[in-house]
Amino acid sequence: MNLNEKIMTINYTDYITLVAKLVEENKTTGSDQSEKLVEFTKLNQQRMNRLNKTIRLSDEQLELLKKLNTPKKILVIGEAWCGDCAQIIPVLNKIVEASNNQLSLEIISREESPELIEKYGTNGIISIPKLLIYEDEKLTQTWGSRPKPAVDILNKWKANLDTMTHDDFEKELHLWYAKDKGKSIIDEVLSLIVTS
Repeated sequence: MNLNEKIMTINYTDYITLVAKLVEENKTTGSDQSEKLVEFTKLNQQRMNRLNKTIRLSDEQLELLKKLNTPKKILVIGEAWCGDCAQIIPVLNKIVEASNNQLSLEIISREESPELIEKYGTNGIISIPKLLIYEDEKLTQTWGSRPKPAVDILNKWKANLDTMTHDDFEKELHLWYAKDKGKSIIDEVLSLIVTS
């Protein structure tokens, strides 16, 4: 994909503003405005606000960011109602903020750009968030939709559908995100960004 093509992206500050406006209006992103997705958006706003205040990069992670010498763009395909987006996008923003202007972050709606998620989905699945990492307008890496430990939790749930409900999965997943404090996301994304 050529980044000069007209796609509607927003930066992180505008994304936070958009989510706040949606919550205020009792809405969410996308055409499905069900009560369930609107409630997820409200919960996700709380998650993002907490992460904006609490996520910190370690000295080692900050040192890795100092090795960046070529600007890169991170394009995230996501939606406001997605719990994984709420857990991951604020962490990405912290990485970008610490990159000495070597990284930028833009967010795009999966629904508004279905060709992107269809082309770059993970194993043919349109799970979000999906990161596309560009250098000099060229796609160099992709990542998503979750860090490996979160994928392991998903796979455990899928293997135990007879004994584990979706609510059990969600509870375990978001408890893991809270305990991990973004470390796995930061480590996985940095390994792509610094080596690509």
